[in-house]
Amino acid sequence: MVISFWTIGKAHDTYVKQGIDDFTKRITNYFKVEWQIIPPLKNTGNMPETEVKKREGEVVLQSLDKYDYLVLLDERGKQFSSEGLATFVQSRANESTKRLVFLIGGAFGVDQQVMQRANQQWSLSSLVFPHQLVRLILAEQVYRACTILRNEKYHHQ
Repeated sequence: MVISFWTIGKAHDTYVKQGIDDFTKRITNYFKVEWQIIPPLKNTGNMPETEVKKREGEVVLQSLDKYDYLVLLDERGKQFSSEGLATFVQSRANESTKRLVFLIGGAFGVDQQVMQRANQQWSLSSLVFPHQLVRLILAEQVYRACTILRNEKYHHQ
């Protein structure tokens, strides 16, 4: 299974890049992993939010394979404990998911079409985080889930 982290926005800021790179490298001990940074649309200053979300959604939907399992990070989604996330990742692997895609939407969220395509909506917290920190938290939590699956000590250090 490939774990694919997708985010709509600019490249990783330097203040989080080292952590993201570190956890991404650690995850490769368990699964293949990749990042896809979808650049924000240009010249959207006068564009309604709904149009921005629709266009970003078109890019996302065109990039997905029909067999991809899409997890949308959304504040209204289901919350997992760390152990629950580990169980979720293992269940995807057990069901022979080829690519598990975690999507962090754009500044205005995602279009309804993307929400409907999502197999799962996941909320990291009821708090709102900057997109850059969500990337780091996501990578760390997926790494933590991997260590839980292997019964390694990272989770309780």
